[in-house]
Amino acid sequence: MTDQHRNPSPRSEKTVRTEKTVNTGKQEPTLLDQMGGPMGFVYSAIPVIVFVTANAFLSLGLTIGIAIGTGLALFGFRLLRGEKFAQAVGSLLGVALAAGIVAITGSSRDFFAIGIWAALAGFVVTFGSVLARRPITGVIWNAVHGGTHDWRADRVVLRAHDLATLAAALVFGSRFVIQQWLYVADSIGGLGVARIAMGTPLTVLAGLVVFWAFRRSTKRLVGTSR
Repeated sequence: MTDQHRNPSPRSEKTVRTEKTVNTGKQEPTLLDQMGGPMGFVYSAIPVIVFVTANAFLSLGLTIGIAIGTGLALFGFRLLRGEKFAQAVGSLLGVALAAGIVAITGSSRDFFAIGIWAALAGFVVTFGSVLARRPITGVIWNAVHGGTHDWRADRVVLRAHDLATLAAALVFGSRFVIQQWLYVADSIGGLGVARIAMGTPLTVLAGLVVFWAFRRSTKRLVGTSR
């Protein structure tokens, strides 16, 4: 037996992905695909546009009804397109919960309250993890890869996850600051524009940084351990 047979050279991550594509006959989903693709942006924008438009011309009760009806219509449409039930019902639950809060408080601006406070929570978690020297993207990467890698000991990997987690913190923080300011100003139209503009587009940008950090970590730690 030759040395080559005893010690096969490790295959690159790119080679493995290429072989998976050939064997399954399917392209691996891109980052945008994993986030719902272009239609994911549309699904998240439609309820906001409908609510803001209806609120400008109709009573609060009718606005709530139209918002829930829109959520139900999107839910049915996504099921007809063959999407998984869990994915389709997510948008409906989000609209229903937001509309329910509006019905309880009687204030149309509270349609955006959940997103605002979720942004604050996201900022606290991500920025706090960086201060604790355990950036959350690195914790997630390690958990996905078995939880056995001493990733914090590698300064390059740790720095990559610091940047990725700070990118996420920047997105969450900017969403909270701007939308909270608009919330206090009772600018329903402004909240609608901010929700759409600071939603999927900023998430994709932060996701690219996280994807880069994951790739860098895998290349340095998983590749060298094979």
